[in-house]
Amino acid sequence: MSRVTPQITILAAIAAVALVALIALGCQSTPPAAQAPIIQTVVVRETQVVEKVVEKVVEKPVEKVVEKQVVVTAAPKGRLVYNSYQSDPEPRKQDADLVNLFRQKYPNIDLEHNTVDHEGFKQAIRTYLASSRPPDVMTWFAGNRARFFIDKGLIMDISDVWKKEGWLEKYPKGFQALSSVDGKQYFVPTSYYWWALYYHKPTLEKAGVQPPKTFDDLLAACDKLRAAGVAPIAIGTKAPWTAAGWFDYLNMRTNGPDFHINLMLGKEKYDDPRVKKTFDNWKKMLDKKCFIENPASYAWQEVIPFMLQGKAGMYLMGQFIMDSVPKENQKDFDFVRFPIIDPSVKIGEDAPTDGYFAAAKAPNPEAAKTFLAFLGSKEAQEYFAKSLQRLPTHGDVDPKIFSPETQKGIELIKGADYVAQFYDRDTTPEMAEKGMAAFQDFMADPSKIDGLLTNLEKERARIFAEQQ
Repeated sequence: MSRVTPQITILAAIAAVALVALIALGCQSTPPAAQAPIIQTVVVRETQVVEKVVEKVVEKPVEKVVEKQVVVTAAPKGRLVYNSYQSDPEPRKQDADLVNLFRQKYPNIDLEHNTVDHEGFKQAIRTYLASSRPPDVMTWFAGNRARFFIDKGLIMDISDVWKKEGWLEKYPKGFQALSSVDGKQYFVPTSYYWWALYYHKPTLEKAGVQPPKTFDDLLAACDKLRAAGVAPIAIGTKAPWTAAGWFDYLNMRTNGPDFHINLMLGKEKYDDPRVKKTFDNWKKMLDKKCFIENPASYAWQEVIPFMLQGKAGMYLMGQFIMDSVPKENQKDFDFVRFPIIDPSVKIGEDAPTDGYFAAAKAPNPEAAKTFLAFLGSKEAQEYFAKSLQRLPTHGDVDPKIFSPETQKGIELIKGADYVAQFYDRDTTPEMAEKGMAAFQDFMADPSKIDGLLTNLEKERARIFAEQQ
């Protein structure tokens, strides 16, 4: 072995110290402040490595010391699988951007991001949760849709995340209630959106139609638009939840939101004369040919071109409709509150709340909680509010970032006496499937109304009796 002079030994030790310091600086620049204790531990280990370098530099070549430094300073990597139903083009892009923000902030977590078609996801989620290795984190809906899986023990208790992040102070109580069961938190609500009657301004103006404020206005608008050769209302019921939106609003405007929610909870009957009255109002619209022909032939996005081309005038839909309208055409769209039928009843509005949860059997629970904490943060919600105009649930998000459209949506929701979720979120999954299929059948053949309501009542009695 060759002899090393003291000068060379000192220089080598100084070089090793400098290299470790540079590595320490690099490590400190990426993790968030919440991981400061981990950084401090790494620094201590690096100091120990330097001491070993000084002791052994005479014995080993410099390249061996560098190799050992990399092994010691490398942080352990975690894994995470995230399945999302954000499959429409704009939400999919923003979802991917949000995932990339997380990856930049937590580079040591290996995040696998899978996007599944929205309707397919609704069917697949039961399979995901029943598997021995489900995805760690998934998109889902607040309210009864989440409660169904919580009651079956399939969603992780994340009360510790809520406490650590201070969300019990930062989230309004309504969103806390949507996320909690028996005082424990299982869900992270991150955004909500309003439903309204959207309309294509040039089409209505050309036909001499004002945005309807009452149900009579709506029926009159149907007559005028039909006379102008325009389908008054666009709807695609290939997936029947779009028809459920019409039932929600017609029932809330006819009988009030209290009756509607009690029906959703199985406390009222579908063969009640009040429900029949709701369908009678719906039939008035079908008799006047208010809707486009053959709606069951179209997915909800596929009828938007009818509005862009001036072939349809209005559309009852959630704010996410604007995700599928080209940016250059968005200036031609506006919305109004769903028309009033009975001014003596309270005003109910649908404002579905979306968010995330971790599977109870998540293979990577700690990484899942880290991701949920990020998704529920002010930073992540501000990003979605700016990019997709969704309304954030986090109380610290500055309302000044909202667009005029969003401000108008906020005022619409503020003016409601009751805020519901949506038909398939407010009732149980099996009842929702039966109801939405019946609504689709009714729109195809309104003469079936009595038989449909009789069958729905049988299903309601069976489904809710089984849940007792």
